[in-house]
Amino acid sequence: MAGRIVLITGASSGFGAHFARLFAAHGARVVIGARRVDRLAELGTELGDAALAVAMDVTDEGSIKAAYDAAEAKWGTVDTVIANAGIAVAGRSIDLAVADVASVVNTNFIGLYLTAREGARRMIAAEFKANGRGRVVLIGSITAEMTGQGDAAYAATKAGVAHLGRQFAREWVRQGINVNTIQPGYIRTEIGGDWFDSDGGKAQVAAFHRKRMCPITALDAPLLLLASDAAAHITGAVLTVDDGQVL
Repeated sequence: MAGRIVLITGASSGFGAHFARLFAAHGARVVIGARRVDRLAELGTELGDAALAVAMDVTDEGSIKAAYDAAEAKWGTVDTVIANAGIAVAGRSIDLAVADVASVVNTNFIGLYLTAREGARRMIAAEFKANGRGRVVLIGSITAEMTGQGDAAYAATKAGVAHLGRQFAREWVRQGINVNTIQPGYIRTEIGGDWFDSDGGKAQVAAFHRKRMCPITALDAPLLLLASDAAAHITGAVLTVDDGQVL
């Protein structure tokens, strides 16, 4: 990762904060973006000179552009985008408010779309076609391949993310930009709240083939691979990392 400039959305907690620490530990310069600027500031302080904290709302295209502008002003063109920001609003489809559905779609799909698109625009303008080092990794979910109760809108956006990754990969295949999607399994983070401590959550884990949660560190090696020069010939892939939960 040495020499790479990595922009990570949703970096104030969960996957995003973990990814920021991971990339910084492997020598990258990380642009950490999120709406919760107080948490970003703490993470930025922890990571020191390797990090640039930027206020970023992925549902606001102006905010996205400003984050990329800040990154370019400090270090140059972002060459690696980790589109991670996402939210979930639990509830049965017949009960969920329209505003909640819109919020999930705007963050998980449109926000991800805008984040990846802005990064690609700048890589193309910087002529990454010549070096082939552009990397975009979309963070999806195994719910894209499942049916359940209480997460229809969330799961549908993640199914959209998987296909969007293939579409982007095809569109930018001659521009030196590789686009891939990682679909994590059930991992304990803030987005899940205390569900896995409830009787229902415990029953869900007991039903997994290996009867355990997937650790967040299971994502480390796949993510580093897809963001690296070693992934020069990998684009349009959808990689499930779930400890067999979806089987």
